[in-house]
Order: sequence, then C-alpha cells, then structure tokens
Amino acid sequence: MLMFEDMAKTLSGWLTGDGEESMVVLSTRVRLARNLSGFIYPTAAGDEAQERIVGFFESARGRSDTLSGGRLLRATELSRLDRDFLVERHLMSPTFMQDEAKRALYISKDEMVSVMINEEDHIRIQALAPGLNPHAAQKLANRYDNEIGRFLEYDYDPDFGFLTACPTNVGTGMRASVLIHLPGLVITKDIDRVINRISKQGVVVRGFYGEGTDVIGNLFQVSNQTTLGVSEREILELIERITRSIIKDEAAARDRLRNEASSQIEDKIWRAFGILKHARMLTSDEAMNLLSATRLGVAMEIIDFLDISTINEMLLLSQPAHLQKFHEKELSVDERDFVRAEMIRKKLA
Repeated sequence: MLMFEDMAKTLSGWLTGDGEESMVVLSTRVRLARNLSGFIYPTAAGDEAQERIVGFFESARGRSDTLSGGRLLRATELSRLDRDFLVERHLMSPTFMQDEAKRALYISKDEMVSVMINEEDHIRIQALAPGLNPHAAQKLANRYDNEIGRFLEYDYDPDFGFLTACPTNVGTGMRASVLIHLPGLVITKDIDRVINRISKQGVVVRGFYGEGTDVIGNLFQVSNQTTLGVSEREILELIERITRSIIKDEAAARDRLRNEASSQIEDKIWRAFGILKHARMLTSDEAMNLLSATRLGVAMEIIDFLDISTINEMLLLSQPAHLQKFHEKELSVDERDFVRAEMIRKKLA
C-alpha cells in the first residue's frame, strides 16, 4: 500500500525526542476502551454485527471535521506485511487483525491518534505523545473520544462507568502507559528489583509492543493495571509518579556505571557505535541492542555528536516491515539484514 511506503520514510511524531525526560522515556500513550450501547461486544459478535460497527464508525467519520482528515483501513485491505508495519509503528496491537474478523483501523493524518474498531471492544482510541507527557496524550485522546461520542452512543452505566469486554477496563476505560529505555538497570541487574517494586503499586510491565511481547533493546512498556474505582486524573498521576521513580532508579544505575565501571561502559558504548557504523549485516535483535547501547551513550554524553531523535528514528526504521516498505518489496531475512546495516551506516555517516 503506497501510503505505508511513504510512512516508512518518515519518523513518527511520538519519537521526535522533543518531550520531557526524552533521554529515558520515548513516548506516552493513553488508550480509551469504548463500546456502543445496545450491541453485542466484538468477541461474541458475528461478521454481520461487526460489519455494522465498522459502518457506524465510517458514518461518524464522514460527518466529523476532526475525523475526516484521517484514513480508515479495513482488515481485508491489508496484507500480512501491512499489518506488521502498523504494529511496528505502534498504531495497533499485535493481536489486532490476526484473524478474518470484520475489523478496521483509523489513523489520524499526523499518526498521533489511531482507533481500533472491533478489537476486544467496539472502539479503542489510542493517542501518543513524545516523552513523558500523559496529560497531553489524554487531552488528545479525549478530543477524539468526545468527537466520536457526538455521533455514537457509548455503553455507559451511572454506577460502573464505561462498560467493557474485560472487567479490568470497566470504569474510566483508560489505560496510560510509557515506553521507557532502561539499559542502566538492565546492565546493573537491578531491573527485576525495580519491576517487583512497581508491580505492587498498581502497574504492569510489558515488552516493546505491549501485552504478550518481549523486551528488546532494553525498552519496556509500563501501564496502569485497573480502571475501575479510580479517576482518569488518578491514573495519570500514578503513571507519572511511578515513571519518575523509575527515571530516578535509571539515573542512579547510570551514575553507578559511570563511577564504578566507566572504562567498561564506555567500551561497550563505543563498540556498539563502531559495529553500527561499519557492519555490513545486522539482525533485527542485534541492531536493537546496539542502538540501545548507543542511545545510552548519547544520554550519558559519552557520544556528543548524535541527536536522540536520530537514534529513535533508527530504532523504528530498522524494523523488518519498515525496511520492506521502504524498499517497496518483500525481502528475505539476509536481504533485510543487509539493507538494515546499510540504512544505519548512512544515518551515522
């Protein structure tokens, strides 16, 4: 799809490195789960019922100035590679569109908002912001939530709040999360201690692409566990408070590395940079780990000639589907490893 080939040549707005605490936090996400009143939820609905929900959203989009600027993609229009690309772009969950259900994805023109239609819930609105900025992400998500709510009636109970397919989302229906880079805690082997501590405070820690995915490049996703019985404000305050505590832990780990193992950590960082600058083939995992070390070097001011946005760009554009969309053809594993190394060399030249 030509739209994706164009997107593969640009950096997503949530990875610009402009936000607060951007040396540690790549982005903040706020997701709202909503269902339409009077309709069976997607997990139990048949094709006809799901198609009606997509049609309702499409009708709302046609009547809304806010929604009309974006694009609505139906599952039947997308190849497996298209879907992988959208997951890498963090515009939809890894499990969305895996089967033949009648699903659709809305993407705003600037890619800062996406809406998954007929995932676990009828409507899942996701808004992204660079760095640590939960309030900006919430404000953007609420804007689209209110706009959709003008045309479609949500399933809402005065006592319980927004009703959702999963009980953990009932209430506000809001999940806030941060994508955070924690190489210092991983290297010092303090990461398990920190995860155990924060897990007792109402948050969950997941991998790079969210639930059910692995941690790669020392990138973790931290989000609130429950939405019932707490306000949106309390959720945002929880995520910001815990994220700032993690940032302090990561800063302490980096100071420890600088004070107790400065030669070793500098060697690790410069070796990573050297491989990235000269390698002719790089696997996806290898590139992510080497870019993680280089990103740490930039944050610790050991490398002072690279912008954090350049590292973020390479983290995204080196992903398998992005490489194939950039080159406008499917590539074998070896071909991807070759063009990945070539792309990174050019970025670092």
